[in-house]
Amino acid sequence: MKRQIGLALAALTAFSMTAAFAQNTSPIKERQDHLEAIGKAVKDPVKMFKGEADFDLAKVQAALKLMQDKAALLPALFPDDSKEGEDTEALPAIWENKADFEGRFKKLGDDAKAAAAAITDKATFDAKFKDVMGNCSSCHKKYRKEKS
Repeated sequence: MKRQIGLALAALTAFSMTAAFAQNTSPIKERQDHLEAIGKAVKDPVKMFKGEADFDLAKVQAALKLMQDKAALLPALFPDDSKEGEDTEALPAIWENKADFEGRFKKLGDDAKAAAAAITDKATFDAKFKDVMGNCSSCHKKYRKEKS
């Protein structure tokens, strides 16, 4: 019985520490993780678009769904106290043009949702996917530091 209580307490402590660690994740790290997830999700569809991989509707739809979900979460991860640190690539222009910046995430989510509804085959993918990805590149050009 004592051993079971000890194991239960150990598990509870581990869970508490994990929850506490998760709550201490900074907005910079959290947004970097979400943006990295988008980058990973679109890797295969970008190859499909370039003709470097066969079209796979399931992968395209999964990437578009993830983009919708992340676009809804990301605006809140750019609070005023997260302008610097942790190797952020965010430019000050984000906080100078907050409404435009947040609007770009809304547009990304809306465009990803519309594309998900419209894409049913390779032809519709070719016609719609570039518009969704254009959201990413236009935002990066204005609001992200150039990679060295």
